[in-house]
Amino acid sequence: MKDYEVKILKAGYSLRLGPTQQKADGTITLIKGPKKIIVDTGGPSDSKYILDALGHEGLRPSGISFVICTHGHSDHIGNNNLFTEATFIVSHDISKGDLYTFHDFKSGANYIIDESVEVVPTPGHTSQDISVLVKTREGLVAVVGDLFECERDMAEEGLWRESSELPAEQKRSRSRVLATADIIIPGHGEGFKVRRA
Repeated sequence: MKDYEVKILKAGYSLRLGPTQQKADGTITLIKGPKKIIVDTGGPSDSKYILDALGHEGLRPSGISFVICTHGHSDHIGNNNLFTEATFIVSHDISKGDLYTFHDFKSGANYIIDESVEVVPTPGHTSQDISVLVKTREGLVAVVGDLFECERDMAEEGLWRESSELPAEQKRSRSRVLATADIIIPGHGEGFKVRRA
């Protein structure tokens, strides 16, 4: 097994302001190991934050191998342009420069990056959501975007259901992740450990 570390560069948040507005920004996560991977690049106003955070890790955008965006909402893809050398996996699209590679996420096929990192389809929030599973010394870490909004949505289902395009599919995807992951990094909050009975 290859040695990977998962670090939240910026924890996302979501705050409902009323029936038609909310303040939100997606969680930005760095996966460090043989491959350097960013999962979700936050909103457009996060560019300086990302550059500073990478600098603290001794990295530059050109050193990132993969940018993986769990889905295409603006608070999760806002700084993709910083990573011109990376391979992009954005929902079901895989590309490097103008070269696209086809992969059958729709039928449930996982995309293997290496023996410790894979991208898995987790539809529900949108029909093309994906998550990243990383084997680490702390256990299996699942970086899931808005499959889980935050730890609180484990008890308050309305937090994820109100923005779900496909709630029944999202519930199945959540169950699959909960059955295998030791730690979940949600789309709008800090990471949390999965507690099993």
